[in-house]
Parts: sequence; structure tokens; C-alpha cells
Amino acid sequence: MPPAEDEVTPLTPIGPAALGAYGPAMFTTTHWSMVLEAQGESPAAQEALEKLCRTYWRPIYGFVRRQGTGTEDAEDLTQGFFALLLERKDLNTVRKEKGRLRSYLLTSVKHFLADESRHAMAVKRGKGQRLIPLDEIRERECVEIERSDRLTADQIYERRWALTVLEQVLMRLRDEYRSAGNVRFFDQMKKMLMDEPDRPSQAEIAREFDMTENAVKQAFYRFRQRYQSLLREEISHTVAMPGDIEDELRHLIAVVRA
Repeated sequence: MPPAEDEVTPLTPIGPAALGAYGPAMFTTTHWSMVLEAQGESPAAQEALEKLCRTYWRPIYGFVRRQGTGTEDAEDLTQGFFALLLERKDLNTVRKEKGRLRSYLLTSVKHFLADESRHAMAVKRGKGQRLIPLDEIRERECVEIERSDRLTADQIYERRWALTVLEQVLMRLRDEYRSAGNVRFFDQMKKMLMDEPDRPSQAEIAREFDMTENAVKQAFYRFRQRYQSLLREEISHTVAMPGDIEDELRHLIAVVRA
């Protein structure tokens, strides 16, 4: 099954020109910082945690599968892991990490799989749960299974984390263009940004949309700037401290280039 039209494919090269240079920005309370700072059973923190779990299940599932776990058991374990996390029973060790969702989830799932009693409980608990979109798991695995065979479990986790972040950014950007009735223009700008093989030239885009080439150049500049802004914002949702944003951005670039 081909990737969705707003999905970044794993082979897409994304260089520094696309990601740009990120200047200082105000750091506000974000999903992960809200979860860490919440006292008791804060509804806002629980909602933020649920959103993070629903967004970042792919790296965990990929890691579990690479351990040699069968498809059905991997689905159940992934469901069970996130179910336990949502019950907030596995957050007591999070401050031992660097306050980054990426690091915390990887460490947590390793501990989770090493605990045999939790392992058995997770398989039982996972059956019938619908926290994670299992149909989407199966579809994407068919696309990625051959490529994943060449990667370690940690590499699969890191790569799917990075791609998930980029997918979220592109989906948000596409929604903005859709709201303005400019989905076709978004598709062309995305091809230029991602340096896709069938990317059009600025002259071709200008003819298609009855614009000048200079107008296309300016539109692409604004597109890239907005992409950079949304990427930084998406990364900020996965760290607890503003000082971690730049490191996570550099790490993401390194993972995608690898």
C-alpha cells in the first residue's frame, strides 16, 4: 500500500536547507512538560498524555516487533504498554531521564518487556483495547518490513520517532492550506521542500497557478518558514525544558540522514 499523500516516506532526504536554522523562541507549557509537572490526576495532563500516546505508538510497536515478537503479541504488548502508561503507573521513573519523551518511552518499554509479570499482563490487557490503530499498524508494516530488517530495534525506534514527528508537521501544515482552499498548492510546495524526484520547477508551478516565478519563490520561502516553525513546535511538545529543543532537532536531522 503506498504511503498517504501527506506522509513523509522513510527514504525522503531532508537536509539542513529544508529544516533551516532555528532561532530562539518562547517556550510555553507543552504536552510533555504538562504531563511531568502535573500534580495528581490533572484532566489537562491526562489529555496531553493520551495525545502523545496516540501519536507516538509507531516507534514503540516497531521496537517490540524487532525483538522477534509475533504480530499479534506485539500489538497486544504495545496496547498494554500504553494502557499502563495512561494509568500513570509508569511515570515514577521519568525524572531519571533527560525529560524527553523520546528517551523516556524507549527506556520504559525496555523495562516493560524485561518484566515477565508485566509482559503477561500486557498481552491479556491488550486484547480488545483500541487505544492504538491496529489496522494502520498492519498496513504500514507491509510497506516497511523489508527496510526494517536491516535495522536494529533501537534504530527502528529512533527512525520511526523522527518520521512520526515529520508526519505530524506536514499534516498540520496541510490542514492549514486545506482550510485556505490551497491543497494543490501545498502538494507542489511539499514536493519542492522534500526534494522529491517528481518535484516541479518554479517555472512549472508559476504556469500551473498563473503566478510569476518570483511570487512562487516568495510563497515557497513562506512555506518553508512555516514548516520550520511547526517542526520546532512539534519537537517542543516532546521535551520538558526549552534547552532540549535544539538538541532534539539536531538528533532528528541525524536520524533522518542516517
